[in-house]
Amino acid sequence: MQLTGAEIVVECLKEQGVDTVFGYPGGTILNVYDALYKHSDEIRHILTSHEQGAAHAADGYARATGKVGVCLATSGPGATNLVTGIATAYMDSVPMVAITCNVNLPLLGKDSFQEVDIAGVTMPITKHGYIVKDVNILADTLRKAFTIAKTGRPGPVLVDITKDVTANTCEYEKVYPVPAVSPCKYTQEDIKKAVELLKASKKPYIYVGGGAVISGAYKEVRELSKLLDAPVCDTLMGKGVMDGHSDYYTGMIGMHGTKTSNFGVSNCDLLIALGARFSDRVVGNASKFAQGAKVLHIDIDAAEINKNIHCDAYVVGDLKEVLQKINKELPQMEHSEWMKHIKELKEKYPLRYEEHGLSCPYIMEEIDNVTEGKAIITTDVGQHQMWAAQYYKYSEPRTFLSSGGLGTMGYGLGACIGAKMGRPDKICINIAGDGCFRMNMNELATASRYNIPVIQVVINNHVLGMVRQWQTLFYGKRYSQTVLDDGVDFCMVAKGLGCEAIRVTKKEEVADAVRSAIQMNRPVLIECMIPEDDKVFPMVPAGAPISDAFDESDLKNKE
Repeated sequence: MQLTGAEIVVECLKEQGVDTVFGYPGGTILNVYDALYKHSDEIRHILTSHEQGAAHAADGYARATGKVGVCLATSGPGATNLVTGIATAYMDSVPMVAITCNVNLPLLGKDSFQEVDIAGVTMPITKHGYIVKDVNILADTLRKAFTIAKTGRPGPVLVDITKDVTANTCEYEKVYPVPAVSPCKYTQEDIKKAVELLKASKKPYIYVGGGAVISGAYKEVRELSKLLDAPVCDTLMGKGVMDGHSDYYTGMIGMHGTKTSNFGVSNCDLLIALGARFSDRVVGNASKFAQGAKVLHIDIDAAEINKNIHCDAYVVGDLKEVLQKINKELPQMEHSEWMKHIKELKEKYPLRYEEHGLSCPYIMEEIDNVTEGKAIITTDVGQHQMWAAQYYKYSEPRTFLSSGGLGTMGYGLGACIGAKMGRPDKICINIAGDGCFRMNMNELATASRYNIPVIQVVINNHVLGMVRQWQTLFYGKRYSQTVLDDGVDFCMVAKGLGCEAIRVTKKEEVADAVRSAIQMNRPVLIECMIPEDDKVFPMVPAGAPISDAFDESDLKNKE
């Protein structure tokens, strides 16, 4: 049948099973929005307050569901406003398709009104980018975009379409997508070598990254830890793969990881990296990372092998599939002395915080208690992000959504809205510092417009907390541009944007505030007032080995 390019865009979205898109209309994309209007009963469009919010919402939707997230924007500033969200998705391997429209083909390259080469702009931060100048290739291009976004190591794909293509017509025939299959890149010899290393180890340690979430390998990872009788640490992106209550679990590794994980990895004889990329925030000083250990690296992306840390063996392939093969070859092993040592570390170095007065760790523990650990937690970036990672016990994957690689302030609220749209059965709570919340708090209007019952928790210490922590510890307490004590009333802002608001100043108010917010079943802001000099511990100084992790007691002893 003959369809316009705009109608083909909508039909291709329907082919891919897309039920929700996030975006903001404008001149060049008007034809697409007109087509969406006619299919509003099949595809729900969420009008965000800003295009960056649309990109973050598509990202949060994808992370929470495992499906491809979709965002739409017009040309010029509309398209460039997506850039930070696209880069966030790229760094954390999130499947996303960003559809933008550009000026008519004859106007390309002439500095036309609202013309930007968005494919060129986003080339370094996408898996692939397309400029569609012919309506006859539009459908196949969109299908390729979805396949690329979700195949292998996922990531964002940009499709830029000239406005005249959305108006032109061609023959369209529906094509049902086939399941994406990642190519097998490993050999039986790779599996055999991995199994031999695992069997020979006396002090193994499992290090889990975001790839374990993406591949859906959490059952296989948990089985491996039991077969191997080995402790498990994770990165921000790997949260929920291991049950946070498990005896094998030792917490996060890296700059703000637990001492148990950092000291344990530093003393293991085999480090098993599962879907992880050895980020600088994890390894610290690379030359001193796990010096006495052999490294087994399993990842779907061959480019990650030996990129940051040299490995002794590797398997390139889908983690779930690879672990299924490895687990079949492993006998039940026992490392009682090693596990006893790890247990002693956990008892000696538990996570601690000042119990007098209201603090973010206490707030996270109360949220954990009230939600029974079953909520989806999104975060912005900073101290609150680390506290949310440390003190909420994640028991399943896709329940902790945070900007890990790019560290995007303002990410969390849009992502929380996207997560709630994708998982309406879940309580969705965004944790933000006051500095981060200022950046995209306009998305409260989005939640209010559609009555999306997200809970926005603002951890308000009236400073840029993480930057201030560094200024305190390493910059002689010179607080350059990090004080935010300017009288902004976030509760009034929330009410002005159509949401409910609760202010919490005491410990005993936290649980009731969270319960009330859940019961209201509409967008609610909870502002929590905490001291300006609370700090995230443990901590590893930049460039130091992770075995140098210190906390407040170490600082006092040093003084």
